[in-house]
Amino acid sequence: MNKLRTMLAGLSLALLPALAPAQDFPIKAIKLIVPFPPGGPNDIIARVVGQRMSELVKQPIVIDNRGGQAGVLGTDAVAKSNPDGYTIGIVSASALAISPTMEQVAYDVAKDFAPITLVVTVPEMLVVASNVPARNMVELVALAKAQPGELNFASAGVGGLPHLAGELFKLTAKIDIVHVPYRGAAPAINDLLGQQVQMTFLDLPVLLPHIKAGTLRPIALGAPARAPTAPDVPTTAEVGMPDLLIENWYGMIAPAGTPEKIVAILNRLANQAMADASVQQKLADQGLTVAGDTPEHFRHFIATETRKWADVIKHAGVETTK
Repeated sequence: MNKLRTMLAGLSLALLPALAPAQDFPIKAIKLIVPFPPGGPNDIIARVVGQRMSELVKQPIVIDNRGGQAGVLGTDAVAKSNPDGYTIGIVSASALAISPTMEQVAYDVAKDFAPITLVVTVPEMLVVASNVPARNMVELVALAKAQPGELNFASAGVGGLPHLAGELFKLTAKIDIVHVPYRGAAPAINDLLGQQVQMTFLDLPVLLPHIKAGTLRPIALGAPARAPTAPDVPTTAEVGMPDLLIENWYGMIAPAGTPEKIVAILNRLANQAMADASVQQKLADQGLTVAGDTPEHFRHFIATETRKWADVIKHAGVETTK
């Protein structure tokens, strides 16, 4: 963690020479759009990072929750905002890298946004209901192959990351399991606890209380390394599926046309906030991994993620509404 703070601090210092002409920014409150209701991971991230940014810049960071359409509506609100740096957003992988392939959205990710920085990554975990006899990945795949089309996997909705995680699992393991979509993670978990469905991929923080309570059984974590909050759960690479790398993520964006110098200031502030030990601890407690990078790298990252999930959608035959 100390190494990460050093890296983020160095990144911030490297930007300083380019910022002199825009030192009068910001001179008023900044609106930070969160495309989900209060209380969820996106909202927590925005409030933790936004509070520290506010302290650094000595201006209010006002959280504006605009839920709807799995983050698409709030993300579109960012795209349509005045490009002066005073309206930004923290948005999800679904809205930037998945929904534009799955459905008709009102924004063009490549043209309508100025990426600021990747903020956090959130590993997806594969869990099974307590009545499923499989206790590890080998046993789960063997069970699915022995009962093609009979096992179900729940998701938080069609086209979301948990849905596509399940589809990637099917492609990787060469198994036939049936998708059961729900309207959000909570009802999916309720039916998993009630043994109406057999498995799901969801964000680690959402599943962690049930894993600790022993009501859901973890199989694998779709991250490059084990999670400190669930150290006994192996990664997908450890169980022989290195291509089953599935992480949700949230990044900070501004509307296209925001001056580069303003984007650079926002990037510096966000990275400085993320380098703060208390910020990192608060996010780690939620099972989140702090990222932080440059606008250029984040733009490339979005494009890479878009290609990855578009390929899964195509090869899995996922129906789209475009």
